[in-house]
Amino acid sequence: MRRRTLLALPAVGLATAALAACSDRPSGRVGTVSGERDGVERITYGDDPSQWVDLHTPDGVSRGLVVVIHGGFWKAQYGADYGAPLAEDLVGRGWTAANVEYRRVGNGGGFPETLDDVHAAIGAVATGVDGPVVTLGHSAGGHLATWAGARGRFDRWAGGPALTHVVSQAGVVDLAAAVAQHLGSDAALAFLGDPDATTYEQADPLTQVPLDVPVWAVHASDDDVVPVEQSEAYVDAATSAGAEATLVEVTGGHFGVIDPTSDAWAACVKVLDSIA
Repeated sequence: MRRRTLLALPAVGLATAALAACSDRPSGRVGTVSGERDGVERITYGDDPSQWVDLHTPDGVSRGLVVVIHGGFWKAQYGADYGAPLAEDLVGRGWTAANVEYRRVGNGGGFPETLDDVHAAIGAVATGVDGPVVTLGHSAGGHLATWAGARGRFDRWAGGPALTHVVSQAGVVDLAAAVAQHLGSDAALAFLGDPDATTYEQADPLTQVPLDVPVWAVHASDDDVVPVEQSEAYVDAATSAGAEATLVEVTGGHFGVIDPTSDAWAACVKVLDSIA
């Protein structure tokens, strides 16, 4: 039986809501610092304009690292500006927060290049971290955040820093179902290309259970973009396989979980507070 946390929360609006969503042998190497502004350090991990991370560092001792991965159905028109408010909120709570940009479908991304970038970005910021290393991602970013917990199983993405925890926010964590249901105007199929069984094995979190780290799937029951059944299916499969996985049900639609003023985001913060 899945572990489920029920939170009855009021619906919230998000002012800027929009409909969502390396090399051949990525090294996951530490990136090159390319600039600093307002205490935010930009680190590049490749030559493409979309291969960068903004690292937000708190005053005093950090609680650990949260790698923020934005959503937008893997599409090029949606970028890391969706993750910036979360990183800013997290650094104020004592976390080091890394807001990741990556190549998306339409600007050089898709399978496997987007996965290459997420792997390299984690390597650029997570090496030598003292404390938890958490991925937190929304929508398609929830897919990427959860996938990152299994990436070391595959030769292509082996050798990078390991995660300690995963938080998926309204994540697309069952790619086969997303393809079958044509979510995001066939966004999952556009991301995967012409998928075969090996593609799903390497890219689909549902095929990768159980993970070796705890996963929280925070998802609104009134989400009309990525249905909550995505997270339910993942948590059911993960717990049946012996993994530690928890469904945290909230309200607020698809975007409440990325609104720092919302109760749905407060539920995500509560999860992080349980870690450190």
